[in-house]
Amino acid sequence: MTTEKQSGKRAPLTRARVLEGAVAVADAEGIDALSMRRLARALGVEAMSLYNHVDNKDDLLMGMLDHVVGTIDWPPGGRDWVAGMRARGLATYAMLIAHPWASQVWLSLPHSGPHVLAYVERTLAALVAAGFSLPQADHAWNAMDSHIHGFTLQRLNFPFDPADYARAARENLHLIPADVFPTLRALAAEVAAGRHDGLQDFTFGLDLLLDGLARSLRSTG
Repeated sequence: MTTEKQSGKRAPLTRARVLEGAVAVADAEGIDALSMRRLARALGVEAMSLYNHVDNKDDLLMGMLDHVVGTIDWPPGGRDWVAGMRARGLATYAMLIAHPWASQVWLSLPHSGPHVLAYVERTLAALVAAGFSLPQADHAWNAMDSHIHGFTLQRLNFPFDPADYARAARENLHLIPADVFPTLRALAAEVAAGRHDGLQDFTFGLDLLLDGLARSLRSTG
């Protein structure tokens, strides 16, 4: 079979191909490295040709976000809305860690792509079906997403690699005098000694939120 490369033909440039190429560049080199010129080079086209498929840089970024949000999937919770929202949280967090630029874009630009809208619709519909009013579902959705994005940004920007926590704690114990900060020093000593890993736990906060939302629903039901 004659391949595209062998035949000298290039796949036609489409919006989907532009967005996929932009995601690949941002994943590999970071969002700051993404420019129309860099993307065009990655796709093997002239930069001006990209504007046949995206209006500007913001349109590109919003399209990229919609593309990766479309990869988020979680099993339907049915009557067990807590299990459904937990699966949603884990799937969303996994996507954001896989695409470290996505949370920044999600929080800084308006987003109305079909995948983002479907993601929000499915979330709200599940909460309303569970018995939340629309205002309550709105608060619940925003509380969950605040945890998801906040935890993601903390994880991605934390100054130490998880494997280095114990070493970093040992090296910095002298900065936490026990007579001034006894509780913090005791915790740091546990990490330094390897008795506590000191790792942030995404599911701990997510489960606390869901437990609180479930109690709130029962109290108003």
